[in-house]
Amino acid sequence: MNAIIDLSSATVTWKFRTVGRRGRWMPAVVPGCVHRDLLHAGEIPDPFYGTNELGLRWIEEKDWEYRAEFDATAELLAAPQIDLVADGLDTVATVTLNGHVVARTENMFLAHRWPARRWLRTGRNVLHIRFASAARYVREQRPGHTGFENNDPIGNCSRIRKEQCQFGWDWGPRLVTAGIWRGLRLDVRPANRLEHVRVSQHHARGGAVTLRFTPELTRPDARVRYEGTLSLEGRLIGSIEDCAVKIKNPALWWPNGHGDQPLYIATLLARDERGNEVGRWERRLGLRTVALEQRADRWGESFQFVVNGRAIFAKGANWIPAHSFVAGLTRDDYARDLRAAAQAHMNMIRAWGGGIYESEDFYDLCDELGLLVWQDFMFSCALYPGDRKFQRSVAAEAAQEVRRLQHRACLALWCGNNEIYQLRAEQLRDPARQRAYREIFDGVLPAAIAAHDGITAYWPSSQWRGDPDPTHEAGERRGDTHFWDVWHARQPVKSYEKWRFRFCSEFGMQSYSSPQTNATFCPPDDRNVFGATMENHQKNPAGNQIILDYISRRYRLPKDQDALIYLSQLNQAYCMQTGVEHWRRHMPRCMGALYWQLNDCWPVASWSSIEFTGRWKALHHHARRFFAPALVSAHVPGDEIQGTGNYRRSEVGIVHLHTVYDAPSAASGLLSWELRHFDGRILSRGKKRVRLRGGESVRQRTLDFARELARQGRDNLYLRIHLAVSGSIGSQDSVFFAPPRFLNLPQGRPHVRVESTTRQAATLIFTSKMFLHRVNFSLGVTSEEASDNWFDLYPGVEKRVVVQLKRPVAAKGILSDLKVCSLADTYV
Repeated sequence: MNAIIDLSSATVTWKFRTVGRRGRWMPAVVPGCVHRDLLHAGEIPDPFYGTNELGLRWIEEKDWEYRAEFDATAELLAAPQIDLVADGLDTVATVTLNGHVVARTENMFLAHRWPARRWLRTGRNVLHIRFASAARYVREQRPGHTGFENNDPIGNCSRIRKEQCQFGWDWGPRLVTAGIWRGLRLDVRPANRLEHVRVSQHHARGGAVTLRFTPELTRPDARVRYEGTLSLEGRLIGSIEDCAVKIKNPALWWPNGHGDQPLYIATLLARDERGNEVGRWERRLGLRTVALEQRADRWGESFQFVVNGRAIFAKGANWIPAHSFVAGLTRDDYARDLRAAAQAHMNMIRAWGGGIYESEDFYDLCDELGLLVWQDFMFSCALYPGDRKFQRSVAAEAAQEVRRLQHRACLALWCGNNEIYQLRAEQLRDPARQRAYREIFDGVLPAAIAAHDGITAYWPSSQWRGDPDPTHEAGERRGDTHFWDVWHARQPVKSYEKWRFRFCSEFGMQSYSSPQTNATFCPPDDRNVFGATMENHQKNPAGNQIILDYISRRYRLPKDQDALIYLSQLNQAYCMQTGVEHWRRHMPRCMGALYWQLNDCWPVASWSSIEFTGRWKALHHHARRFFAPALVSAHVPGDEIQGTGNYRRSEVGIVHLHTVYDAPSAASGLLSWELRHFDGRILSRGKKRVRLRGGESVRQRTLDFARELARQGRDNLYLRIHLAVSGSIGSQDSVFFAPPRFLNLPQGRPHVRVESTTRQAATLIFTSKMFLHRVNFSLGVTSEEASDNWFDLYPGVEKRVVVQLKRPVAAKGILSDLKVCSLADTYV
């Protein structure tokens, strides 16, 4: 008998309460967590609204218990093996079945399987799970361990194997929760079971691929036989014989922008000597090779990902948990932001180490979308214990995750931790702490990868250079770099251009969420960015001051708060564009730029490019441009300086025009440029036919505008650059010769007309008689899906934008709801 009996709330009625609160059982949802259950029961207000978070810390101090009843038949109990399977318990749990203690747990990341048949009885059964306070646990357990956490305002979160950002981070709230956060079921099965299948790929020089499968049974049995099939899009490709299958003409899996993402379906059956099925295993597999290549070159040592023999410039962002309450996240919750990443031409996501190992839905989507995954283990910004009990727990956790994910097409790298060596080098000089660090990151984790993967590369920390050297100079020679001189150190944005790192895996700039998103959590009378609510939704202690600092360097004083929000997003986009384009221009010396961060876990001011509500910030629209396969990028050497007496002095005179190209097939293009006056005159223009080859960045032309700038005034001019590929503009931008706050930008409104409206979409056509910088529009009747936004309008040049409608709306209704502004509208 093979069967799975789901014990989630879809089939079983769950209740919960505070331990010791008699007679007050309330309905619960499983999978779920206590915060969600309390909210649904009306016991607490929305944790995200206003300053409600601050009044909910009592929840982490309580013990909570969950209880469910279910029926078991005599037929069920006749099965040779019945396991109680818990995919995730958060975190310090005691599991009791019919009054018998089945197990105690204290690692949120571990899935558990316990033999349960002896505790079951015919008829009514009672399953009870008690969750002890995690806050009390970290106070009482491992008292000799001091963790030096960066983001836990109370301390000691590193003492427990639990999602670290629950304890607070500089973009997330402190909401330390508890509950049955992943699936719970009874697994009724034969005495033996197909527990796991390890997959390996062997790519021959001639192109053929052989897949080998290594099955694992709970009890080894040489009499068990295996059979299976491999199919693609419903077509049988071959039979699995002797646990192997050869594909002579394979369809290879490629990262986004480099080819397709075909996923084969491999099915393997295990049968005992009587022909009875012992187990069935089925997975989707992408045929590819992925390697982290580190080889000596003229700059030091490369750090690049090579897929199917092709070096890939990693374009992407860092991923944090999609919600502060990760229990019960669905495929749709992940799809919204991961699809947006692919739409912005990203090909890599870094799954950051302070959150969770994501669900199958996350990795399914990355496989389908061609998003390589840099996978951190769940350690971040703290020193962790090194005692034997802790090591055993981590070893089990690592083994489970490596076994679960090693077959994934998207899996590109295992990384031990986030920023521990970088932030804790001083403390790690202590021999005991260094020993604890090395036991985990040089011992336990790589051992798990060697035992259960054996192919995917391991990188012990991020940033890391192969030695403890933390300097930027070292990052120019080898390894990966987290560059935070812009933002945390408040250095000028031009500081990005000082360094030619081999791979930049973190860098970022904060902005505010849109007024529309802010309205979802701010009371109408408390929406000022320095008010109590907005300050509570700004988790970086100096965040507001730093945002204002960078805005004041580049833009004029905003006329109101909406204008301030606009400028914060425009500044963020400008900063990330400056960094990404600089590192793309230095390809192949630099081979990766992953900005911090893609998404939010609640509505907040943060470094994200996608707001918690799904709205794209200016950064995400810019990312679609600066990550485009064919890019024209301007490098303007020098800067403008305000020296003694606050007199302006400029070093700007020349512009280097580069083309950057990373599509797989070569192409030809037309590079064009126009030096324009804000009054509409074109002062000079030029063009050049260019050859674009994959993996190349080429300085195509150096333009000297010193004479025109002196004659016309640098505050009156801008340079329009564009690159046409196959007859259409693939990339364009505007280049200024002074900070925008000094520019004599024309003020005006674009003309907008609506064309080809359907029930689901409409095309907006923007035109202007004057140059308008970074036109931003919003429509209350549409979704936030638009083919473009935050764009420049040039005199007499149409800009066509397709928007997706929430409901059918006539053209007149769209225009009446349309709100438009550009940079010149943000000041008086």
